[in-house]
Amino acid sequence: MLEIPGRLLVEAMVRADGTVDCGDLYTVAGHLGMTDQQVRLSIRRLVNDGHFVQEGRGRKAILRATAETWRSIEPDIEFVRLMYRQDHGEAPWDGVWHLVGFAIPESTRPARDALREAIVHLGGAPVQNGLYVSPNAWEDLIEADAARLGVTNHLTFLTSRDLRIGTERDPRALAAGLWPLDEIAERHIRLIEIAAKHLTRLRTDPPETEQLTIAIELATEFTHAMEPDPLLPPELLPQPWPGTEARELVAQCWALLLNKPHHNAPRLFEVYTEAAQSVTA
Repeated sequence: MLEIPGRLLVEAMVRADGTVDCGDLYTVAGHLGMTDQQVRLSIRRLVNDGHFVQEGRGRKAILRATAETWRSIEPDIEFVRLMYRQDHGEAPWDGVWHLVGFAIPESTRPARDALREAIVHLGGAPVQNGLYVSPNAWEDLIEADAARLGVTNHLTFLTSRDLRIGTERDPRALAAGLWPLDEIAERHIRLIEIAAKHLTRLRTDPPETEQLTIAIELATEFTHAMEPDPLLPPELLPQPWPGTEARELVAQCWALLLNKPHHNAPRLFEVYTEAAQSVTA
């Protein structure tokens, strides 16, 4: 059974109004093999750290996500849409590499580290110190992070259709050298196995609590597979690419889940509803 950290489970259970029903939380946690004590400890840590506010006690309690927590856990539907558009050939690569360089003084090291993390999170790969590349247009996103960190004046943007690293110019070979594609593919293969298992179970119309448990497992594995994925266009990936099959199976699972009535569904249902609609539209 998939092991899901307590914090991740609580965040996955956040509903559209920013609350978590602790009765549902304990029930789903039990289906995932977690004890009540593990759930209580997770809730206590999250409340003590200021991520949630608790109202009531035990299974009748309600957790309310703070504004900062809500922003941090809100999935970016645009990235999910891009994944599926690429899979369906709706976002072909234009051959342009997008590069960003920065030279941020040591005196603002925390901002420099935060910007580097943001660039990597957006799929950037280091070409050399302080210079990162992506095949996707990301300038607006990086500028927004830089503005938030107060380092906009330390950035340099450029694009190129003729990227060469050493003597290598071939785009697919460059991508293979810049990103850990084998490791990323292994995560997608794991997602294929889990999504296929859940798809079979969902076709038998399991109880609502089990459906919710499946949804959280799917969302967790989907995130695990997609977080390190730079969303390279198909033109730069080995073919067949397991990410395409993985996302298609997940979309089929969500199509079945979304056709069933759910009481107080988590926010992730809404997110994947939009993702599924982008696939089936």
